[in-house]
Amino acid sequence: MENVTISIKTTSNPTIIKFEADQFLTKHESFEFNTIDDAAPSPLAQQLFYLPFVKKVYISGNFIAVERFNIVEWLDVQDEVAEQIETYINKGGVIISDTSAKKKVPVTIYAESTPNPAVIKFVANKKLVNNYHEYKSIDDAKNSPFASELFHFPFVKSVFLDENFVSITKYDIADWNEITLELREFIRVYIENAKEIVLIDENNSIEKSNEVLDTKFEAHDDISKEIINILEEYVKPAVASDGGNIEFQSYDEDSKTVKVILQGACSGCPSSTFTLKNGIENMLKEMLNGKVNTVEAING
Repeated sequence: MENVTISIKTTSNPTIIKFEADQFLTKHESFEFNTIDDAAPSPLAQQLFYLPFVKKVYISGNFIAVERFNIVEWLDVQDEVAEQIETYINKGGVIISDTSAKKKVPVTIYAESTPNPAVIKFVANKKLVNNYHEYKSIDDAKNSPFASELFHFPFVKSVFLDENFVSITKYDIADWNEITLELREFIRVYIENAKEIVLIDENNSIEKSNEVLDTKFEAHDDISKEIINILEEYVKPAVASDGGNIEFQSYDEDSKTVKVILQGACSGCPSSTFTLKNGIENMLKEMLNGKVNTVEAING
């Protein structure tokens, strides 16, 4: 495992803090520990229970959530706990013993239609990846055993992964009514068996790390920054709910043209042009008065 960086994430529950890693800590499995004895399968959780304010430890995917007793406030101790977790992991400390009796959370997958009739979005009840990944062919999918196996289905044209879902684009020869159940069951069994979704790809991880993304953001001009912020806050959540993604590519100050990249279900979607012109373009025109004339899409 590469050196892990731990960041602190608040939750809707003030007694619970998430310590999020920049890579996966468990293979799509979840573990909950209520006492130090209960935490025998996790040396890391046992270490945390030595802290007198730790009430419960939950380990899943790329984060460790800790619930505290009311004897302290998180603001007073969270930095110390984050440093302790980061140091423990980077010194080779065991997170979950391989031979432990594991508390698995059952995997459920449901299928959602998208505005693109060629794409269905399969949503899991657990996080699959930290960053989005798009694969147009089996050759593209060398760092994803999961996508590679999906391409063995003759009707799979492309695969898009993000957070807790996979959007699959099919060839026209197949009918969703005939293949959806087969795909859903394949995805469920694959994840339940804790197989690798995406292999550690150092270049990809570096490219999408928060530090690099922040540096790229700061390199943009002020109008581009405003556009990116609007896309992130208002557009991306809606696009993700439809099984796709949108990325800012460029802004031309002279022509006042914004170019964006559409991925997943949005790529090649018949309604994407309408969405661009009547949704995103109008929004940017309204929110950035006089700075944007048109929005052009490039399919990812």
